[in-house]
Amino acid sequence: MTDTTTATVASIPVAPGALPLLGHALPLLRDPLAFILSLAEHPRMVRIRLGPSSAVLVCDPALTRQVFLNDRTFDKGGPIYDRIREVIGDGLSTCPYRLHRRQRRLCQPSFHPARLRGYAAVFARASEVTAASWRDGEVLDVTREMMMLTTRATMETMFSGALPAQTVRQALADTNTVVSAFFRRMMTPALLRRVPTPKKRRYDRARARLSATIAEIIAARRADPTDHADLLSALVGAVDVESRDDEQRLSDAELADQALTFFLGGMETTAITLAWALHLLATHPDVQRRLQAETDAVLAGGPLGPEHLPALDLAGRVVTETLRLYPPAWMMTRTVTQDADLGGVRLRGGSTLVLSPYLIHRRPDLYAEPDRFDPDRWRDVAPDRATYIPFGAGARKCIGDQFALTEAILALTAVVARWQLAPVGDQPFRPTVETSLSSRGLRLRISGRRRVAADVAGSSAAAPRPVSAPPSPPPGAGTCPVQHEE
Repeated sequence: MTDTTTATVASIPVAPGALPLLGHALPLLRDPLAFILSLAEHPRMVRIRLGPSSAVLVCDPALTRQVFLNDRTFDKGGPIYDRIREVIGDGLSTCPYRLHRRQRRLCQPSFHPARLRGYAAVFARASEVTAASWRDGEVLDVTREMMMLTTRATMETMFSGALPAQTVRQALADTNTVVSAFFRRMMTPALLRRVPTPKKRRYDRARARLSATIAEIIAARRADPTDHADLLSALVGAVDVESRDDEQRLSDAELADQALTFFLGGMETTAITLAWALHLLATHPDVQRRLQAETDAVLAGGPLGPEHLPALDLAGRVVTETLRLYPPAWMMTRTVTQDADLGGVRLRGGSTLVLSPYLIHRRPDLYAEPDRFDPDRWRDVAPDRATYIPFGAGARKCIGDQFALTEAILALTAVVARWQLAPVGDQPFRPTVETSLSSRGLRLRISGRRRVAADVAGSSAAAPRPVSAPPSPPPGAGTCPVQHEE
């Protein structure tokens, strides 16, 4: 019998299919979801090779939670966060343990429940304006439309909506360029990442412009100390009395990192979650009918608002189930900071761990019929903290989880109140896997259900498109997972 108290990493089985020099890079690039799910037969841990390096995939929910809770030993790190740090620096979602607690204290007031109601009012208005801009019989580029919605909401909650349209368009275009490169750069050896290819040059230019845009916004806000009642004002005014005097406020560089973190996370991941939720409703008409009935009863012809949230039970369960099936942060990495034991195996400091909410959420021993969309699995059942982890867990659980859930529930309600959703064609739609589970290319047909009595700001079902609408994600555009795991 093996003495598990002294077992080494060599005792962990290696995933099949590794190639010389490349390891498992090819199956990860070709079909990463199928590859990850194929490893579910390993109940605890399995080794993955990426070129000359290796990582340990943690398959067991209890061990995964242990990693989440001990963030001092299992710190943010590995290829995913190395690439994200290139863009957002050491923001709340990417910073190491030594910086995290202070940043969390400084950012927490921005997400206080007292502020959430104001944010929810913004979400409701943005959702109704977007839904009212569509036309009966239209075929929607769903991801693009949800990006319009979440961009409008993010801009207003972060910056009071006071940015010029051209600034918004350029920031979104640069965001698409940057996030589309994350997954491939993560899989590319360091030497090749430095080769100045056209894609690399576009990536560098977009990254520099995005950083400059945020820096200009922060400089303008520093010059105007007025409290705009938005997220950026809360960050600028935050004070951490537990820190020494010169660290009690966020510096300009730290503000830029946090703004980029929330900017990217607030738009991309929520938009992708909404797109998947609409896809699931379109392909499950029985659930769609039930959600329409709930929406009609709750709104009763009136305008959508924060006060409706407690009654939107099925909408909440649809979002919960969508996040189980399509967690935006489908894969995460951690770096072992010092020699440590995990599940009876001795891990050396510097080792890389891989965690996959997608794998855990689809384990048949944890979820009955795990690939089936079933919002009723959450009826009167709270998600288990070890087996349901779309936002991570522990001290680094996403600070914006309630922010994201509130926005998604209200947006879903606004769409279903007006429109019937139907698939286009009969081919199954599959995610495009980048750093997140992208819904790029998803198209749905809409048909009007009824006229909502209270149009928003004079909008109607035939209202023109807003001029500041974001561009469609280019081929290869993925999503940044910063919102869903901190």
